[in-house]
Amino acid sequence: MTVEARVARAFRLDDAGWARHANPRSGWTRVATALPLLVVAVWSREWWGPWSLIPVAGALVWVWLNPRAFGPAADDSAWITKGVLGERLWSNRDREPVPERHRFVPHVLNLAQLIGVPFLVWGLVGLQVWPTVVGLLLITGIKLWYIDRMAILYGDMVTATPRLRYHGPVGAQPG
Repeated sequence: MTVEARVARAFRLDDAGWARHANPRSGWTRVATALPLLVVAVWSREWWGPWSLIPVAGALVWVWLNPRAFGPAADDSAWITKGVLGERLWSNRDREPVPERHRFVPHVLNLAQLIGVPFLVWGLVGLQVWPTVVGLLLITGIKLWYIDRMAILYGDMVTATPRLRYHGPVGAQPG
């Protein structure tokens, strides 16, 4: 089982969970809010002291809740939906092999996100704005690049193997 599949299992992403997470509202709200909310929550220790653990817990709950908070994606037409569905294919690559051209870059991009971590930690520990923002931008920018690669992976795989295409919620009528 891949590391990504283990993470998906920890988030309890089964077929229905992946379909909900593929909803563009889930994908975009996760990108736009998950890490920034956690950063603001950690930063809040300056204002609230130990009470800042409450917003930290709230941010972590949102990270866990987000993939469950929306209905399933209607179809696979949105870029972020393709990216999330590509992540699903990538996480299951031990069962459904991915094309050779997609086997290296996702690993590099996942590791590259770590470039932003020292900046983010430095900014949060020292309550300094610029390293915090640099860390956020690096992590988020590289994550978006990763999602783009996953959207391309999804497109390539459903072209080669049409049975892998997402067709929307069960019982939905094509529109």
